[in-house]
Amino acid sequence: MQVNHKAEFLPEKDRFIRAREKGPRQWIIAHMLIGSNKLIVLAIFMGTILTATMNSGLMVIIGIALDEFTRGEGSNLLTYAILFIVFAVGSPILNLITNIIRETLAQRMEKEARHEFYVNLLGKSQSFHDSQRIGDVMARATNDVRMLNFMISPGLSLIFESFMNLITPILFIAILYPSELLLAPFLFTVLFIITLRGYTRKLGPVSDQLRFEFGQMNTILNETLSGIEVVKGSTTEEYEMNRYLINAQGYRDAFVLQGKIMAKYIPVLLIGLAITLGLGHGILLFFSGRMTVGMIISYVGLISNLRFPTFISIWVFALIKLAVSGAERLLDIMEKESDIDENIHGVDRTIDGLIKFENVSFKYPGSSNKVLSDVSFAIAPGQTVAIVGTTGSGKTTLTKLLSRLYDPDDGQILIDGKNIKEWKLESLRNQISYIEQDTFLFSDKIAENISFGQTSSLEEIKRVAKEAQADTFIEQLPNGYESEVGERGVQLSGGQRQRIAIARAFLTDPRILILDDSTSAIDSDTEDKIQRAMTKILSYRTTFLITHRLSQIRWADLILVMKKGEIIAKGTHEKLMKTSEEYRKIFVKRFDLDERVLLEEAVV
Repeated sequence: MQVNHKAEFLPEKDRFIRAREKGPRQWIIAHMLIGSNKLIVLAIFMGTILTATMNSGLMVIIGIALDEFTRGEGSNLLTYAILFIVFAVGSPILNLITNIIRETLAQRMEKEARHEFYVNLLGKSQSFHDSQRIGDVMARATNDVRMLNFMISPGLSLIFESFMNLITPILFIAILYPSELLLAPFLFTVLFIITLRGYTRKLGPVSDQLRFEFGQMNTILNETLSGIEVVKGSTTEEYEMNRYLINAQGYRDAFVLQGKIMAKYIPVLLIGLAITLGLGHGILLFFSGRMTVGMIISYVGLISNLRFPTFISIWVFALIKLAVSGAERLLDIMEKESDIDENIHGVDRTIDGLIKFENVSFKYPGSSNKVLSDVSFAIAPGQTVAIVGTTGSGKTTLTKLLSRLYDPDDGQILIDGKNIKEWKLESLRNQISYIEQDTFLFSDKIAENISFGQTSSLEEIKRVAKEAQADTFIEQLPNGYESEVGERGVQLSGGQRQRIAIARAFLTDPRILILDDSTSAIDSDTEDKIQRAMTKILSYRTTFLITHRLSQIRWADLILVMKKGEIIAKGTHEKLMKTSEEYRKIFVKRFDLDERVLLEEAVV
């Protein structure tokens, strides 16, 4: 695993970097012992030790009281009765308090781990997110993080409680009874540890498989629900159902295998043999006059306390294994390399808008095919550049490099004479606004979507909505600007979503504006109105237009013609109509225009 501490976003000092490098167990321990958690862990230990001592003490008190009663000595029976009540009542109360404390630790751990994982995801570069399956990431962010909670409460707490309930009875037997009575509990403990090691070793791979299968199943569910419109439109419900069932079968098979391992848990048999052996041994010592009836009852009661660690460990170790597997899956994501650093000490000032590409080449991570090859051009501040070309020519990729969603493999991109890698990432991206054809809206109110990332008044929101020609349809909605747009803006049409995105861009007042076919779903009349607003707004900012609309391309200061990742021609509309056959073909194919007519228009 390659470790890289780069991050595009890191709002605070990462306290767990070193712990993550050391592996899941050290990372879990670091979370357990950070800050005031140390005191909580200590309180859990103390409470568990006292509870186990009281439980064993109850058995001893019963035996002593019974012996005094059978001998007809009743002077201390009241004292024993009071002690019995104190232990019998105090033990569950103390156990309850300990459980509350351990639950506090568990909730803290889940909160901290979830926060750490979420921030880590935000800090990953776009190339990382491109290679991830959203359903699997969601499974890790929800279920795997949740397993850390269960690992503490009840997992590790019950393991320590089991350990104390294993050690305390043996200590009481060693102190109060003939030493040979240690034989049964000693043999049980040795065999218990040996069988437990084998049990946990078998559980490990199954736990990993369970977490993997859950992630796969969640991925299919997420993909199906995200693309439910496509599923229903193509009537592939049955296919999706069978695909999900196949993955669910894998999850079921892993659970069945875990159940088979748990069913062969030998310590359940060993505890019965230990109690039988201990009782038989005690009876022999009774007939030899070395033990009383009360001592035998106490002794058997102490051995019976060993049932708690025996039965608890059947499932608690499975829980721990699942949690460790979940932690490994979380670290697998968090420790993956991030390509881009936030560069907090980089250039942080207002962008003028001078942009220069120098021999830029780029291919997407994991691909051997170049998307851009030796791209060079320059734009003066405030100019508008239109990028045209066939599908797959690299138009969108070129603009994504501007905001450092990716870094070029070769060459460099300069903004105001500075390599974009020298800019503070937050400052760079805050001054670049990107409007795509496939607009993404958050499941929130319209006003919140327009002002996303900004603190704006309703008056400002209404102003930019009007400029984007969005105010008319918004005001017709029942709740106006307070209307919910639904998941990904599903309750709005494509054109309405695009107008919301345009309004959002107007509100951010960017120094560099990128419009990637941003009016493709808008009718011509509305587009003309938006264009008039844009003419005023774009007059003092550098703008990139990716479009095939001749009305927009004509007034660009510079037009780049792209083909297979290369710029094959550049210039004004009039110049390209005369000199670039590829440029003329775009309009001939798209508008079914005669090439001679286009040339005549260019001359005019």
